[in-house]
Amino acid sequence: MPIWLEAGLWGLVGGGALVLGALVAWFARVPQAVVATVMAFGAGVLISALAFDLVDEAQRAGGLAPTVAGFLAGSVVYVVANTLLARRGARHRKRSGDQQPSEGDSAGSGAAIAIGALLDGVPESIVLGLSLLGGGGVGVGVLAAVFISNVPEGLSSAAGMRRAGRPARYVFGVWVGIAVASGLAALLGNALLAGASPTTVAVITAVAAGAILAMLADTMIPEAFERAHAATGLITALGFLTAFAIGHAG
Repeated sequence: MPIWLEAGLWGLVGGGALVLGALVAWFARVPQAVVATVMAFGAGVLISALAFDLVDEAQRAGGLAPTVAGFLAGSVVYVVANTLLARRGARHRKRSGDQQPSEGDSAGSGAAIAIGALLDGVPESIVLGLSLLGGGGVGVGVLAAVFISNVPEGLSSAAGMRRAGRPARYVFGVWVGIAVASGLAALLGNALLAGASPTTVAVITAVAAGAILAMLADTMIPEAFERAHAATGLITALGFLTAFAIGHAG
C-alpha cells in the first residue's frame, strides 16, 4: 500500500473517533460529568503527544528557531480563526450543555460550528500523515492521542448540538464530513511533504502542534473544567501519563 494512502486511512481512523463520540451522544444520555472527565483525560493525552511526539521531534529535526516560529504561527492562526468563528456563533461548539446557539438564536451558527470543527480536526490529521514520513509506520503515540481525544470531542459537541435542536442530518453530516476531511488532510500532508527537507517538516509539525495546544486551551479544557472542576487537573495528568506510557512502551 502506498504510504500516502496509508496516511489517509489512519487520518480517517482518527477522524472516525469523532463520529463514534457523536453516535454515543445521540443514542445514549451520557452524564455531563462523565463527558467532562473524558474530555479532561483526552486533553492530557494530547498534551503528552505535543510534548514528546511533536515539538520535541520537530526541534530535533529542524532546530529550535524553526520549531519556535512554526509553533507560534500555528497558535496565532488558530486563535485568530477561532475568534472570528466565535463571533459567528461557534464559541461553544464543544460544549455539551445549553451554551450552543440554535440557528434561530444566531443565524449562520451551524456553518460556523462546522467550520470550527474542521479547524479543530485538521492539524491533528496533518500530524498523523507526517508521522509516516520516516518509513517506520504511523506514530502510535500520536494516533492514540488523536483517537482518545476525538471521542469526547465528538460526544460533547454532538450533545450540545442536539440540545440546541439541530437535526441528526446536520450532526452526523458535520462529523462524517470532518472524518473524511481528516483522512484527506493526513493523505495530503504525507504526499505533499514526502520529499521536503527536515526543516520544512519540522516547521509544519510545529505549526500543527501550536494550533492543537491553542485548541486545547480555548475549547477542550474549559468544557472539562466547567463540569469536573477540581478533579480536572488530576484527570488531565492521568491522560498525560497514559499517553506517555503508550509512547514509551517497549
